[in-house]
Amino acid sequence: MNALTRVRQRGGYRATPRLLAKWLHAFLARHRRPFRSPVWGLLGTIDAVRRLLLFRHAKAQRPGSGMKDRTRVLIERGRKDSARIGAYMAANGLVPDRVLISPSARTQETWKFTATAFSSTPAAVTAEQLYEATPRAIVGLIKEVPAEVHTLLVIGHNPELHELALMLIASGNADACERLQKKLPTAGLVIMDFAFDDWRNLHRQSGRLERFVSPKLLEAASS
Repeated sequence: MNALTRVRQRGGYRATPRLLAKWLHAFLARHRRPFRSPVWGLLGTIDAVRRLLLFRHAKAQRPGSGMKDRTRVLIERGRKDSARIGAYMAANGLVPDRVLISPSARTQETWKFTATAFSSTPAAVTAEQLYEATPRAIVGLIKEVPAEVHTLLVIGHNPELHELALMLIASGNADACERLQKKLPTAGLVIMDFAFDDWRNLHRQSGRLERFVSPKLLEAASS
């Protein structure tokens, strides 16, 4: 179990998301220049850094009678949200070297409308393992990515992506951590940095939350 999600109970530990959010806020509030371990202090002078972007698919059709989950496509809001996140990524230099996408129609369409923002479309691979995958299985898939890929984008589903993000984060911006702890909404994008040069070194609590954005947060920031 992720150490950040453990809260002491009589006779053991139990995961309690509400108390975790309070713990994260209190812990990271003591480091308002967001917390950095000694390793992170070296990032300005070394190139041993990898960036992981976890992107939940945008708003899709509700499940209907006789409809297969994989075939659910984006609604108009989902298409607009995907394009908005893509524009944000392009404007902020968040261009992936490689993209791993779940085979579902809604994840494929999320990438389709996101990718239009990039001048050159990054290499994308459909990964069957991302559909109904466990966080551990997604970690295993990421570990297979070549070391020369510096920025990796993974487009998938909840609750797995949300659980994975919480599992990997060791530090970061206090407010962003608290928002992420509560929810990873549709079209939510989690940006994490890792102080290593090979994806095989990915493990629990090894990342720093660089930022967390969603269409709703972007809209609020622009108003």
